[in-house]
Amino acid sequence: MLKPFYLIITALLLFSCARVGSPVGGQRDTIAPRVIGSNIDTPRVNVPVNLKELRISFDEYITLKDANKNLIISPPIRKIKRILPSSLATKEIVIQWEDTLQANTTYSFNFGSSIQDHNEGNMLPYYNYAFSTGEKIDDLYISGQVTEALQIKAVPAKVSRVVGLYQDKDSMDYRQKAYYITRVDDDGYYELNYLSPGTYRIIAFEDANSNSVYDPGKEKVGFRKEPVVVENSVSGLPISLFPSKKAFRYQEMKDMPGGVQMLFEGNPQNVEVKAVSEKLKEYKVTHRSKSDTVKIWFDALKQSIGTDVSENLRFSYAAEGKQDTVSLFYKRNPDAEMVISNDGGALLPPQTDFKVTSNYIIDRIQPEKWTLTIDSLTAVPFTARISETNPYQILVNAAFVEGNKYQLTIPSKTVSSFYESTAKPYRFDFEADKVQNFGSFTARLSNKPEARFWLQLLDSSEKVQYTTFTDAAEVKFNMVKPGEYFVRILVDNNGNGHWDEADFLNQQFAEDAYIFYKKVNIRPLWELVEDWDLKDTRRLDPVKPESTAPQATTPNTSAPVRNPQIRGTVPGTRPERTLERR
Repeated sequence: MLKPFYLIITALLLFSCARVGSPVGGQRDTIAPRVIGSNIDTPRVNVPVNLKELRISFDEYITLKDANKNLIISPPIRKIKRILPSSLATKEIVIQWEDTLQANTTYSFNFGSSIQDHNEGNMLPYYNYAFSTGEKIDDLYISGQVTEALQIKAVPAKVSRVVGLYQDKDSMDYRQKAYYITRVDDDGYYELNYLSPGTYRIIAFEDANSNSVYDPGKEKVGFRKEPVVVENSVSGLPISLFPSKKAFRYQEMKDMPGGVQMLFEGNPQNVEVKAVSEKLKEYKVTHRSKSDTVKIWFDALKQSIGTDVSENLRFSYAAEGKQDTVSLFYKRNPDAEMVISNDGGALLPPQTDFKVTSNYIIDRIQPEKWTLTIDSLTAVPFTARISETNPYQILVNAAFVEGNKYQLTIPSKTVSSFYESTAKPYRFDFEADKVQNFGSFTARLSNKPEARFWLQLLDSSEKVQYTTFTDAAEVKFNMVKPGEYFVRILVDNNGNGHWDEADFLNQQFAEDAYIFYKKVNIRPLWELVEDWDLKDTRRLDPVKPESTAPQATTPNTSAPVRNPQIRGTVPGTRPERTLERR
């Protein structure tokens, strides 16, 4: 008779020991977790500054997903000891810290998308918990839109972007987290909540390493030069992100065919390099302004440098107010000879020069010893010159006739660098392509930049295929391969021949940039003309990676107000927040 009794006891024990899991059967749970209380009494004001722990209770088991990335505390509490739950499901969030809280300060805990119920993964989005160590909870806010100034493709979902406010003081340490900080949502909308009145500096940036601190040169950045005075709430404050300027620093030295190269970061304007090694007496230094690479050319064989064993070569450099001596162990590579090639393929577009490219800087050519023939029989008059803009390239010009096949023969030793020349002869076979295989594109600009600018056609991978540097209101590309292109303008506002990125530390905006609001489709024998008003700020949304479309932009100031509806709100108003007031 005892057997049924033991079976009942065993079943009860089994069920009582079962882990938390999904219920079997019934309708699927679609309701997000609900906050039912905390360890801070109503109404969350006059909280002691020596509080060391926050506990938030829920009506069901929850988990925290990527809490270290999602949770943002403003102002920052730097010495966080523990955040629970870390892996197991519980009905309570626990945050513990060592810092003493500031007096008369409102603290907010923005959990982003980290809070989910354990069984179904229902998210409690944008949950923001606030309390104050003073007599009231500050409730001012700043909201707006963050856009990508040079965006062609959509921002990948894995890219995190944040907006922060620093208190406007004489000394602001931008290497620390901002006083107030928030994450930008997938639609580019941001909102900084629970702000106290004051004057602030605002910054937006890509947070690639999820440390909530701006890393110059590694993350895109946007900011406003003028301080933001918060006396009332501010809606619709736009910020555009631009590539950021890298701080100048030396990276390394590497060997290269014909010598060695010195690599930097930060686009130095000028770099002065001198050899410190006594053995290296004859050398040439080449550096293009705003380039990160300095090349040092020498004849290693003639000067017996690194011919048998590696030798330590030392050089000094001076640039951007810094100077140092650096070195590398160099051994001559006997196979690193000077070579030339044709990177343009076997079809030469109409009305263009045939291009020959070298792996060495080209110092001298002897075109009088070259031959250009049709079908290897008939000689054709031609001229050749070293490119004015690319010293690694030779431009060969002739009256090329479409459909004809040409052969260009370049004997050995007729293309020379400083201390080297081509050791073998070359023959390049190519055909002059037909005009009917190409189209043309003309951009007619209104409100064009006052400074000179680059107008560029980019392919689907955002690689520049055609570019011209001009100040004209009408720009035409005559021979363009059929296909879809994006059109971009980069303005040389300061006239230094280089498009300069944003420099937040020195409060310098990026130079002006514009993206045409639609793709252009070039067809054979078609002449496409587009009117482009640079004050037109239309943007195509969304811009998907697999089907990209360009967007119009003006730097740092032009960003559209977000379209209705934003989580149930209209432009210029705050989206609903999950915050319980008691």
